[in-house]
Amino acid sequence: MRALELLAPAADKFIAKEAILHGADAVYMGASSHGARKSAANSIEDIAEVVKFAHPFRAKVYVTVNTLVYDNEIHNVEKLINALYKVGVDAVIVQDMGILRMNIPPIELHASTQCDTRTVEKSQFLEKVGFSQIVLARELSIDEIKNICNHVSVPVECFIHGALCVSYSGRCRASQVQTGRSANRGECSQMCRLPYDLVDADGNKILKGKYLLSLRDFNASEQLLELIEAGVSSFKIEGRLKDVTYVKNITAYYRHLIDDIISSNPAQYCRSSYGKSEIAFLPDPNKSFNRGFTTYFLEGRHQKQMASLSTPKSMGESIENIRDLNNGDGISFINEKGQYEGVRVNKIESGRIIGARPFYLPKGSEIRRTFNREWQTALERTTAKRLINLDLELDETGITASDERGVKVRIGLDVDKFKAEKVMEPEKVFSKLGNTIYRLRSFTNNLNPETFIPASQLTALKREVLEALDISALTTYPYSYRKTEDMEIPYLNSCVSAEENVANGLAEKFYNDHKGKVCERAIEVVPNTDSDIVVMNTRYCLRRELGICKKEKNGSHPLAKAREPFYIESGKTRFKLTFDCKNCEMKVIKS
Repeated sequence: MRALELLAPAADKFIAKEAILHGADAVYMGASSHGARKSAANSIEDIAEVVKFAHPFRAKVYVTVNTLVYDNEIHNVEKLINALYKVGVDAVIVQDMGILRMNIPPIELHASTQCDTRTVEKSQFLEKVGFSQIVLARELSIDEIKNICNHVSVPVECFIHGALCVSYSGRCRASQVQTGRSANRGECSQMCRLPYDLVDADGNKILKGKYLLSLRDFNASEQLLELIEAGVSSFKIEGRLKDVTYVKNITAYYRHLIDDIISSNPAQYCRSSYGKSEIAFLPDPNKSFNRGFTTYFLEGRHQKQMASLSTPKSMGESIENIRDLNNGDGISFINEKGQYEGVRVNKIESGRIIGARPFYLPKGSEIRRTFNREWQTALERTTAKRLINLDLELDETGITASDERGVKVRIGLDVDKFKAEKVMEPEKVFSKLGNTIYRLRSFTNNLNPETFIPASQLTALKREVLEALDISALTTYPYSYRKTEDMEIPYLNSCVSAEENVANGLAEKFYNDHKGKVCERAIEVVPNTDSDIVVMNTRYCLRRELGICKKEKNGSHPLAKAREPFYIESGKTRFKLTFDCKNCEMKVIKS
């Protein structure tokens, strides 16, 4: 039986707790530094609070320390990881291989998606050097994922929902080159979300003001079973910058889908945590922020519209009847200029939308609701609780408590007993579990019918047995630890290129230990000022997105005759595009 893990994002401790209440088996959140979302950092104290909240459900807490580390930061990162270990964090998600040479405790390490893991060979290398879980690149197909899962023994983690990076993760240098803000240091300026003009070799503007590199959001909900059957064990929702309503909704949505798969295959799969979440709303991913959805490359190259060319903003949900709108909702549409436009709804009057400002809605336009006031208000309230099933058995000598986690305790019955003068119903006392995390699943009363125990003493006994259960659960929490590094395994190539982002001496030592020589260091520490530096490597191809793929019949397309090289321009930013048709990849080059 394979345990399946739903992994949810958290910007802070409050969102982390809500993710767990809404069904997450694990949460991932940033540490106080060196997380790939610099604005989503958390103190050790806040992370410790999340750990204390999560572990009773056997839910795990992963912390991102997944940016590059400079030589002068090594000591601070060592202190940080030691502190995370002491407060009970389950694993640290990392990109920088220098961490494997730091003086850190035996905490479990996960290989971040920033490691750009796309091959069996890379996955096997990461497993053998000590990683306990591997986060695969988002560009892979289900067949490619299955091949990797079949060749490693550690759990494989894949993204299933949220924003997509257009470049292979860990290999985007556009922000660093243009703004000095490195994506590998958690400071991405999101160059891919800018509007660009597409210009051909003759200087003709083929397209103007389009979001040519801005991908739609990932949604693998219809491929979940295929991913599970391929061997994936951890299912990751992107969104450490998203608000609490987003995390509540998307987590609850995937919780329901995964539970249905487990229920249909009880001999094959189980949850990796415990406690059933009771949700007070019907989850719907269309109601949360989304740029429109894509399955990206999960099904190969069959998906056509991967980008959201009109806007990088939320597309929301489609509205078929304006009577479904409420006062205070936000709507969007494509205006007569072909541009994305949004407006707040003041009211619906005589079949017309009265907006907060004048606007013109072209005939036949698709209206999308990007802000649902009633939905948002509802999700800002308490919307979930999560309870662990508890079984109690009371007899003349004591009470035994056991729960779905496999935790079991027994408390001796040191109370006053009287000969019963009236019927005693102890189950009524024990079924009232108040604000605890427990739900009474069964109660067995083996007391002598003539025995009577005062309700006040039964209440005290209940409190005692629940405290003992909590302590036992805490002391038996199943921690995992860092895997042993195979020092004999060689790195994939003798020359370690800039793509591995070596930014410190310990990372260089790591590759040297594995028979690799660092030929190029990370651009963050050795700036490259060449005019032809590749700033993005992408599996996404703009030619294919626009319908002018050289491998497909598109000779009649008006763009097909445009002469290469193509350029994309936004203000003073100018990149050249090159197309590797053999490998179906595109490179974005500083021009």
